Amino acid sequence: MEQEKSLVLLVTANNPQSQLFINYLHDQLDCPVSVVAPGTEWKGKDASPTVVLLDADHIDEATMQQWHVRAAEAGDLSLAAFNLRDEEHAVEILSAMNLQGVFYRSDSLDMICKGLSILLEGNLWMSRSLMTRMIQFFRRQQLNSYRPVCGLTHRELEIIAMLGTGASNIEIADQLFVSEHTVKSHLYNIFRKIKVHNRLQAVNWARQNLGAPPPLVGRRQRDATHQGSPHPS
Repeated sequence: MEQEKSLVLLVTANNPQSQLFINYLHDQLDCPVSVVAPGTEWKGKDASPTVVLLDADHIDEATMQQWHVRAAEAGDLSLAAFNLRDEEHAVEILSAMNLQGVFYRSDSLDMICKGLSILLEGNLWMSRSLMTRMIQFFRRQQLNSYRPVCGLTHRELEIIAMLGTGASNIEIADQLFVSEHTVKSHLYNIFRKIKVHNRLQAVNWARQNLGAPPPLVGRRQRDATHQGSPHPS
């Protein structure tokens, strides 16, 4: 049986402009090109590696993080972002999630096609200056990991990292084998120590100070265990 070709999936608003872009990519790349609107569920095909192209002009942070978690769990998805304003914007996005490719608003269609071809081969697509900045960023993070962060304990650091994956209190409790009440107590202490008032502010603080959140280890197993059970928001 012939192996299916890789797919380029464009996550953006479905309108005439995006359709023209899709048609152009389809003509230039030797692979299928599809589009899915932000917030719409997409079921990928098995054994079909996919480059997911996230439109920064039409996707909010929550949707970006959903794709970040999905790519970490699936293993056959490569994430790239396009319509980024500049390198500063790219650093901001890369500090919060793992991307294999970066495209700017100023990039030509030919440049985007060239980059997508590189990504489809399993390689990275970003400038040397951007990679240098990210290496320096992660080196600073590594140094900071050996220092106390606002007095947060190891357990509190674990919990705040899990917030960035979109995990609910009960999911965090299941992962850490503690009660939901214990998680709420830890969150209260975390918010007080880092001087924030809600989960979103805590996640933004963590991305700036701790980097991209890890994938939810074993989330699929927990989802199966709690299938049909109500989860608090």
